[in-house]
Amino acid sequence: MRRRGFLALFLAACGAAGVLSAVLVAAAPSAGADTGTTGTVTTGTTTTTTTTATTSTTTTTTPKPPKPAATIPLGVAIAGTLVGGLTPAQAREEVQAGFRRPLTVLINKRTFKVTPAQLGASAYVGDAIKIARVSRPGRSIALKVKVPRTKVEAWLRGLAVKWDRAPVDSRLLLRHSTPFVTKDVAGRKLRVVAGRKAIVVALWTHDRTPIRLTFEPLRAAVTRTSFGDVIVIHRGQNRLMLYDGMKLTRTFGVATGQSAYPTPLGHYEIVVKWRNPWWYPPSSDWAKDAEPIPPGPGNPLGTRWMGISAPAVGIHGTPDPASIGYSASHGCIRMRIPEAEWLFDHVEIGTPVYIVPS
Repeated sequence: MRRRGFLALFLAACGAAGVLSAVLVAAAPSAGADTGTTGTVTTGTTTTTTTTATTSTTTTTTPKPPKPAATIPLGVAIAGTLVGGLTPAQAREEVQAGFRRPLTVLINKRTFKVTPAQLGASAYVGDAIKIARVSRPGRSIALKVKVPRTKVEAWLRGLAVKWDRAPVDSRLLLRHSTPFVTKDVAGRKLRVVAGRKAIVVALWTHDRTPIRLTFEPLRAAVTRTSFGDVIVIHRGQNRLMLYDGMKLTRTFGVATGQSAYPTPLGHYEIVVKWRNPWWYPPSSDWAKDAEPIPPGPGNPLGTRWMGISAPAVGIHGTPDPASIGYSASHGCIRMRIPEAEWLFDHVEIGTPVYIVPS
């Protein structure tokens, strides 16, 4: 009995010692842990120290950007328009009013007004106001502008329709049986591309200085100097007059058509030139039994033929100089052979020929 009682007492003592060790191990602080509140616990005859950990939390607050001022800082200007001290709404009205100012376009002595809206231009006013609200005092802010070039060109071409002028060529007329060449008139064409560039730059830079449009001169294709030789045949006087434009250079005696075969009146031109021509009988009663005649002394055309645009009619030499000054031919214009050769060398195909009655 004593042994059993001693053994029970021994086991109880060992158990108590184990509990105490566990409590001490749990109470020991670990390396790197936060230091908390320390307390003392007394159990029976044993004093136990306990520690309660505390955690420290840090909160970081991001500062908010300052709110834009109710008015735009003093001295701030948008595209040259002073908006400092104004509310955004007031500044918008001022800037829009400045942008809406019309452009002045000058053509010769005429003045035209055109607004940016008519040209399809628009300004980014809202973006400029946003920048102005947070700008430093006295800052100058650009105003971005959008300009459709095609619409500007369309407006200019509308002006060109009224102001462009085609050149007028000189014309050859006959006044009082004398050649008269009208004066040519230069034309003009509006320089649309140059005008478009000037207008676009003015809108981009907000410049309202008057813009002067210019013209490209257009020269006439035919001028007074374009005309050279002109032949006028006076049927009633049997004279051929050669002009250089409007200046008389030489006069020749000729023979023209008989009353039965008159030389035709009108405006013609030389269409063919032959040296030493053959004579072929025309389709006419007076030549129905005739045979072709080769070049030579007996050829009725002489040595030169200058056919005009009137059918079967020409200017030619003749072996019968006695007929000169009379209405003796079958419709052609006869000349002395040396004079016909001289004229042949001085006129070209296309030379105008006027045949007048007097």
